[in-house]
Amino acid sequence: MTVRDFDFGLLLGLLIAQGHFGGDRKQAQITLKMHVRHLPLLEWAFERLPGARLYGPYEYGPRRFYQLMVRGDALRNRLVPLLDTAPWPAIDPHSYARYEAMKERYGLWSGAEEPSVARATANAARTPPPE
Repeated sequence: MTVRDFDFGLLLGLLIAQGHFGGDRKQAQITLKMHVRHLPLLEWAFERLPGARLYGPYEYGPRRFYQLMVRGDALRNRLVPLLDTAPWPAIDPHSYARYEAMKERYGLWSGAEEPSVARATANAARTPPPE
């Protein structure tokens, strides 16, 4: 395993566990919102995601957090093509389905990928193997 593999694996793990896949009705965005104690982790991710933005700290009642957002060209031309190379559907079908729904809603298909092919891949990952 290379450091680059580790970085990609950690980023994917963060997105699976904490990522929000949505948008503002005009453009798609992936958001990581985490408590201020995780600022070093968010800064680490920020350094590895060109075009990302780190916002905060915010206070909402007793909660204090930062938000890392990726949208626009950084999302469309860098992060989506990278994420589409991961074996994500087999790792966590639930978060992968949310990611795919965002891509479909905002037309974010990388390369020659078609929505129907992506849906079939996600569905295949959810289907248990025959016994």
